[in-house]
Amino acid sequence: MGDVHLIAAALRSDTADIASYTRVLTSTLGSALPPGMVTIEHRRTLADRVAGREGQPVSLTVRTDDQELELHQRRHGQVGAEIRHVVRGVVISRRPAGVDEWLVAFAQVLHALAERSAAARTALADLLGG
Repeated sequence: MGDVHLIAAALRSDTADIASYTRVLTSTLGSALPPGMVTIEHRRTLADRVAGREGQPVSLTVRTDDQELELHQRRHGQVGAEIRHVVRGVVISRRPAGVDEWLVAFAQVLHALAERSAAARTALADLLGG
């Protein structure tokens, strides 16, 4: 369980908004995560559309077989979190969570993934600096 808290601390160290979490998940961990596991929702202004840019990330959802972990941008730049319990693809419960609790839950997902995948182990080693 100590590894989980070490992973959460590494994720916590330089992430203060949805855009930061998005960069970590797509650059550092992107190749190690299974396709479709992470969904990022963007808000695009007219200028973004004209310029062909993705826009500002406003929500990030990590899906596993039994849960969904969502971070979303709230008013005034605050980050909100929600953890949902899923059974057979149906959300049966949802509860607001603090970002720290979300990070621990996500670290548990990464830890479990790293136990099964060499690519995930390598990406986690890169994230943890070794």
